[in-house]
Amino acid sequence: MLEGGCHCGAVRYQVSGTPAHNALCHCTDCRRSAGAPLVGWALFAADAVNVTRGEPRIYASSEDGRRHFCTACGTGLFYTNDAIFPGMIDIQSATLDDPDALGPPSAQIQVAERIGWMADMHSLPIFERYPPIDA
Repeated sequence: MLEGGCHCGAVRYQVSGTPAHNALCHCTDCRRSAGAPLVGWALFAADAVNVTRGEPRIYASSEDGRRHFCTACGTGLFYTNDAIFPGMIDIQSATLDDPDALGPPSAQIQVAERIGWMADMHSLPIFERYPPIDA
């Protein structure tokens, strides 16, 4: 059993089982919704996900896509799309209390819409925390 929730704690959830996929999405819709260059998703059977506190609001982000988010803090939590994966729910994997429990993502998806500079992210310098600021 894995647990997760939104930034402010108003919405909490539990999920059991193994995800059908654990992927990083580069599509424009996900990027704009999250305000991030990519979004991690783990797809589970809808009946494996149980909201234990609060109630996410649902936004129709496309003809078939539904984004579920916390109304208090705005954190995106889930995505459903009955046309693409009926009976399933995608969880934004970074909202899990322990995202490492899923293991590493197995794929990058929607790379046709990836921001160009994301292809070379592995070549950037890495800092454990904030880098020093040159005065």
